[in-house]
Amino acid sequence: RALVPPCGSAVGLGFRLCGMAPSITPSPIRWRSDFDKFVVVANFQRRGWVRWNSENDEPWNVYWANVHTTREIFAPENGIRLGDNQHVNHFPNHYELTRKDLLVKNVKRYRKDLERNAIRIGCDPTTASNDASAAFDFLPPTFVLPGEYALFVEAFRKESKTVVAQGDESNGTKDNGKQTPNERARHRIGSAGGSRMVENNIAKPKTKPKTKHPTWIVKPVGKAQGKGIFLINSLAQVRRWKDAHGLGGGANGIRDEKFVVSKYVDDPYLVGGRKFDLRVYVVVTGFKPLKAWVARAGFARFCVRKYVPVNSGNDGDLNDHFAHLTNVAIQKNHGAYSETHGGKWSLENLRVFLTGTRGLDATNALFTSLNAVILKSLRSVENVMHNDPHSFEVYGYDLLVDENLKPWLIEVNASPSLSATTDDDRVMKLTVIRDALAVAVPSDRGVSAEKAWKRTTDRLISGDVSWNGTASNSTSVGCLDLLVDDATHANGSARKKTFLTRSKTT
Repeated sequence: RALVPPCGSAVGLGFRLCGMAPSITPSPIRWRSDFDKFVVVANFQRRGWVRWNSENDEPWNVYWANVHTTREIFAPENGIRLGDNQHVNHFPNHYELTRKDLLVKNVKRYRKDLERNAIRIGCDPTTASNDASAAFDFLPPTFVLPGEYALFVEAFRKESKTVVAQGDESNGTKDNGKQTPNERARHRIGSAGGSRMVENNIAKPKTKPKTKHPTWIVKPVGKAQGKGIFLINSLAQVRRWKDAHGLGGGANGIRDEKFVVSKYVDDPYLVGGRKFDLRVYVVVTGFKPLKAWVARAGFARFCVRKYVPVNSGNDGDLNDHFAHLTNVAIQKNHGAYSETHGGKWSLENLRVFLTGTRGLDATNALFTSLNAVILKSLRSVENVMHNDPHSFEVYGYDLLVDENLKPWLIEVNASPSLSATTDDDRVMKLTVIRDALAVAVPSDRGVSAEKAWKRTTDRLISGDVSWNGTASNSTSVGCLDLLVDDATHANGSARKKTFLTRSKTT
């Protein structure tokens, strides 16, 4: 059923009637949700929207759906056709970005595309390859199992290092070439007894070199909240896991389940000795042309236990998820978990801390790099994403920062948790959803788009400070800063291919 009278023309979600002033009151916006989450429902109600009733003949306008409902809505065989005034909070194939294996595949493909384009316009192939590797060095080496198991084993062995304990390289001879007391004793005994070597407690046997293996982290492709994740540092562990899951011919495993295995970032930046990662919210209102916003309202989530590197001298525990995995679903099960702060800092507080400990320039550079990682990941899927005009998305990016303040992309969530663990958490998520709706859903009905947009921006733009330290301007709405808007740049299609910037060959 049409939401706009036949003699009217749509303006956002409003209308005007044949050049005359409206003589009827426009019907309210109707919302529908698969989640009765306070931060979503409260935002709908504060706008004066009404809940959709299945017994009412009027269609819904805004649907906050889960990913399964979204699949049903956009499945061609279901024959569902959305009206102009209907909006869903997922893109049809959002999983191209949010499924761990597809994210890796798309980033690798995009990197190769840019490398080929650089070579095509005259760049030296070696330089183009090196530049591409540097530009997309935000994903640790990652493989999809079981399909890339052989490649993973090759990379595992390549990353392993042979380590010989100091002083044991040559039967007790130290690095300086001088003989140790044990070495001298063996020499005297050998001289007195000819070629006979006396075996006693004085003689020290040759030490076998040790191999130091890097740590890798294994994650199921289709699970969240830290479920099914574990760490490994030996191929024997991989083989046992592989057999148990039926990936190598086992009889009792899940053969069709995929896993990703990534090299573990073992030098994370620590605060108070504890590991943390970042949850950054990104609102995308279109992929063709690409338009995305980054929220300043996000948080850092901390582990309860202090971090001990697995390959350190005192060997951290591979199975200690309270020290390695930052997921709240895991950390809240520890007895020391705080219900007061939820093990979280706001991004604003983290920024203040980093500015005080690492300096303003380094902190600004980190947040600029975070934006760059997010943009590159979006570019990697823009050509494969179905850009349905009824869709928008609130993505939850998980990123890790290492000791050098280099960001690493861990994963992207299509349905980031909207449950509030603390009062501050509730306010933050209310703000993100409020501003996401402001940029994703057209203006109030019965009001011109220009007036409604001015009303929205006047209410939301409050002079906040953006990530790069500058005051908000027309490219900020509430807590959202505009990351990219190709529609407003004539060279938008060209700008997306400028990550490789070195000069051409002469």
